[in-house]
Amino acid sequence: MNPEILEMLRKKSQPKSWEKLNNRFKADILDYIDGEPVYKFHSFLTDSLEVNAHSISVTVQPCSSYIPYHQHNYAEMMIPLLGSCCTIDANGRRIALDQEDIMIMGKDETHSVEELDAGVIVVNIALRNTAFPANDLNFMLDAGMNQSVSGLLFSLLSGDRDFGAKYCVFKTGHDRKIISLIYDVIDEYYNGDVHSNQIIHFDLLGIFARLIRHAYKEADSFEGGGRGEDGRNILKMLLYIEKNYADITLNGMAKKFVFNPNYLSSYLKKRTGLTFIQLVHLQRINVAAGYLADTSVPVDQIAAKVGYENPSYFYKVFKKNMRCLPNEYRKRMHDSQS
Repeated sequence: MNPEILEMLRKKSQPKSWEKLNNRFKADILDYIDGEPVYKFHSFLTDSLEVNAHSISVTVQPCSSYIPYHQHNYAEMMIPLLGSCCTIDANGRRIALDQEDIMIMGKDETHSVEELDAGVIVVNIALRNTAFPANDLNFMLDAGMNQSVSGLLFSLLSGDRDFGAKYCVFKTGHDRKIISLIYDVIDEYYNGDVHSNQIIHFDLLGIFARLIRHAYKEADSFEGGGRGEDGRNILKMLLYIEKNYADITLNGMAKKFVFNPNYLSSYLKKRTGLTFIQLVHLQRINVAAGYLADTSVPVDQIAAKVGYENPSYFYKVFKKNMRCLPNEYRKRMHDSQS
């Protein structure tokens, strides 16, 4: 917590009238939910309500102010730095954020925000698709499975809607390094100096990397909103497989999620198109591929490390998934790097 920055933000968070704002900017109405209009927000606005043309924008949410249902054509991070807040999705579901939680809302997703109590400070960081080149975000996909926390975050930030994500919420647990980076972004944005844009850029990438790490270590700290009704459950299950791939069993996973093992197997197949064992193999082979590309560890040792006691079976599964044998894959990767 940084008292000076919080005081600066508090002064900028004075109430604003939606009616006056809309009279000025004439937001388009896209749809109606229970008789309430859904507005389209096209532009970044500064705290003083000027149009901001930059690819990254930081603003303070006005307290005690009505914010209607709306969509915007950019991703948005919502972070309560002091107190708590609540977002309402298009289905009327309340998504509560505690102090220093981080919510990332994808582009073109309908939501509204409940009025903030006096004294609550919420920062919004808006991110256009141009904020990060694709190469900057590729690290999120290193886990190999595009249906993971990493893949969801990549989807939201890159605007790639194939994943079907609406939002994700990270319970940071007041992680000191994550919160420090957030305050640094705010400080650089409002008190800019030489290279502030670059520092903000790298701070945000650091935040994303640390959020992914935090979610892997604390699975219950993450909530993902997919378009299907089971979006949150399936993401947590895929994360569990990613984390426990080496010694995971169907019975153990079923016990973790309080499912019948047979029902869990059907559930995974229905929602991912892959069986439990196929998902496990996919994760194991992706991890093995990383070891093959980046180390000289013998193949048999890699097989054992990722969960295969029988090296011959590992060779068979690897070839089925990668269309080549492990040694061939290693040679190909090393040749491409030389």
